Amino acid sequence: MSGEKSDTKFASSLDSAPIDIEDIPEVLPILPVRNTVLYPSMVLPLMVARGRSVKLVDSVLPGNRLLGVVAQKDPVKEDPDEDDLYTIGSVGTILKMLKFPDESIRVLVRGLRRVRIKNYVDKEPFFRAQIEPLENELAPAVKLDALVQNIRQQFGKLIEGSPILPRETQVAAQNIDDPGMLADFVATNLNLKLEDMQVVLETLDVSMRLDKVARLLNREIQVLELGSKIQDEIKSQIDQSQREYYLRQQMKAIKKELGEDDASSREMEELAKRIEDAKMPEDARKEADKELGRLSRMHPESAEYTVARTYLDWLCELPWDKSTKDNLDIVSVRAVLDEDHYALDKAKERILEFLAVRKLKEDMKGPILCFVGPPGVGKTSLGRSIARAMGRNFERLSLGGVRDEAEIRGHRRTYVGALPGRIIRALRKTSSNNPLIMLDEVDKLGADFRGDPTSALLEVLDPEQNNTFTDHYLDMPFDLSKVLFITTANLLDPIPGPLRDRMEVLELPGYIVEEKVEIAKRHILPKQLDAHGITTKHVEFSDEAINLIVESYTREAGVRNMEREVANVCRKIAMRVATGSEDKVVVREAEVQEFLGPEKFMPELAERTELPGVAIGLAWTAAGGEILFIEATKMSGGKKFTITGKLGEVMNESAQAAFSFIRSKTKELEIEDDFFNKWDIHMHVPAGAIPKDGPSAGITLATALASLLTDRPVVSDLAMTGEITLRGKILPVGGVKEKILAAARTGIGRIILPSRNEKDLVDVPPEVLEKLKIIFADNVEDVLKLALRPKKKPRSSNKTGSGKTPVKQSLTEPETTSPQKQTTT
Repeated sequence: MSGEKSDTKFASSLDSAPIDIEDIPEVLPILPVRNTVLYPSMVLPLMVARGRSVKLVDSVLPGNRLLGVVAQKDPVKEDPDEDDLYTIGSVGTILKMLKFPDESIRVLVRGLRRVRIKNYVDKEPFFRAQIEPLENELAPAVKLDALVQNIRQQFGKLIEGSPILPRETQVAAQNIDDPGMLADFVATNLNLKLEDMQVVLETLDVSMRLDKVARLLNREIQVLELGSKIQDEIKSQIDQSQREYYLRQQMKAIKKELGEDDASSREMEELAKRIEDAKMPEDARKEADKELGRLSRMHPESAEYTVARTYLDWLCELPWDKSTKDNLDIVSVRAVLDEDHYALDKAKERILEFLAVRKLKEDMKGPILCFVGPPGVGKTSLGRSIARAMGRNFERLSLGGVRDEAEIRGHRRTYVGALPGRIIRALRKTSSNNPLIMLDEVDKLGADFRGDPTSALLEVLDPEQNNTFTDHYLDMPFDLSKVLFITTANLLDPIPGPLRDRMEVLELPGYIVEEKVEIAKRHILPKQLDAHGITTKHVEFSDEAINLIVESYTREAGVRNMEREVANVCRKIAMRVATGSEDKVVVREAEVQEFLGPEKFMPELAERTELPGVAIGLAWTAAGGEILFIEATKMSGGKKFTITGKLGEVMNESAQAAFSFIRSKTKELEIEDDFFNKWDIHMHVPAGAIPKDGPSAGITLATALASLLTDRPVVSDLAMTGEITLRGKILPVGGVKEKILAAARTGIGRIILPSRNEKDLVDVPPEVLEKLKIIFADNVEDVLKLALRPKKKPRSSNKTGSGKTPVKQSLTEPETTSPQKQTTT
């Protein structure tokens, strides 16, 4: 409920029949008003808009139209309570009322008498209070006459110098004989603060009231004279372009002369204190003080004011000297990392090493780590876990698809709506200068006409330079050396060399089946049970069921699809529980097939390699390793060699090299001399919609060709990888760990690798090597002797458990032992 003071002021009171004190009820409705007071015998226009106030006006209009008008202490408060109102106000009567379309009401109220509120009797639907009428306390007539004469003279002087008050106001003042009414009339026409108006209203002693009004009147006259003085002093120095500055100086001088404070001065003082508390470096402090000086000379409504104020807010809110304390307890950090993630030992070990050095040397610079691995292996969640273990604030920035350099370095302040870059925004959000900032998908950054974000990251991710990182918006150095940056990527190749050189790369390969089962039991199952509102009372997963989901319903390096399939099973269980079933469901292999349908991935190695011309290769992809079937067939024709399967240029060249090598070995392979004149050869790599490239399929291509031309099938559980030369040498390849994991995942029993890749087996989990037989080779002839089945089944040969396979031994013979690796030279 509100009454707001109108700009219109009435120069004189309206004559009407006086109301005796006895005619004023003891209990009256109370109307709170804001920024004004109602004096007795004065007329005041009020705009009533709040619901409770509107109800009050509607209630009193049909009756005596009397109400109490009391000022509200805090004008901002929309719904005041009893304690928010002054205790002394005035009784008024409504003279006129006008309703507006928005249901607000404009009323004209005349004051009748000062009253004191004794106590409130009602709050709803509006305030009603018991009141006590107050009487004026008169002084000796001589003193009153002197005060009245002084008031009239000073008021006349104010009217002469004021361009606002009309001359008729002075005439009205001369015609008021009652001293108390004269004081109220003059106070009504002065530009006073609410507190001063209330003091005049509460002063019952008429002489004291006249004295206070005289003081306020003198202050108004001084302000008016000072304004004229300022105007006379600088009028000759200003022109139209300086008018705005002159007005500001005039207001500043007036406030200073009166000893009053204003909102702008308080704002400047608050900013100065924030700058002091921010503990900026010396250069930043000088720039902030300089900008604060500029801001204090600007008008708050100018466009430059907003720009400067926003800039200072950014400077004050940055964590120049705020750091979080690192948890340097190696044992507890290791426990947190192991609790959140299973496996990933290399990444965990590197973080523990960093903390160990940090414990011994406090001022060490933060490392720049890059987690590289296929999707779903836990790169991002590992970063969040590291931040939790170290006790640091965490912020993740997704850089996928970012093409604008300003996203990293920010925009210069000359642009409309300029902001700092993502790095500075992340620091403000974390409120510390040593957070863990994860730059996700750094391999998917782009570049266009707006700049290259990877170039901007060169400074951010260089420990020797990032202590003076300069954002375009701040235009001053900020120390990033305490920040622990961790980037993630699926591929290293798209990352430019200079940027890759600044990061310490930690590869996170795909998980083996045993690791996935353990992850499912430790993390995925509890998470999905909680997400679907069920517990271990409703469902239990057997190890065989989890194994079946991993091996027959997913083909991935990570665990995302496995989590989706587990969620699918949980939804089925939740459906049963929601429909009233109380039986506990034990999920075994049969239940998995019931809930998820037929198996999506079936072992087909033996079937695919029964015919000559089919060989199994190993490939590396962004999602981990995969097996690759290479097929070859012949048809009547002559001298035509075709290869299909959406192959890249490098893989096409490998196929040509393999074809040329096989042609050069026709005698050794017992191929007819005129074979190539009578037959066309077509090689195909299935999954034709998927692009394929790289040289590592060279020996697989050669083996498939040799199998076709010699009519000897390839051993069914054998896969291979290696680059081939025209002389038949086998060169090393990359992605060995991922390829071996893929082979183990798909049921391969034996693998042929280049001899120079033997060193890469260190990264392969021992439990995987125990299931596979790794054979190393240096040339294609040895590979063909090992991979191709003989035309006639040989007699059984001696079997050994030594783990050594002679070059001439066929891989079709049954194995009695499972040595981890076998070298062929």
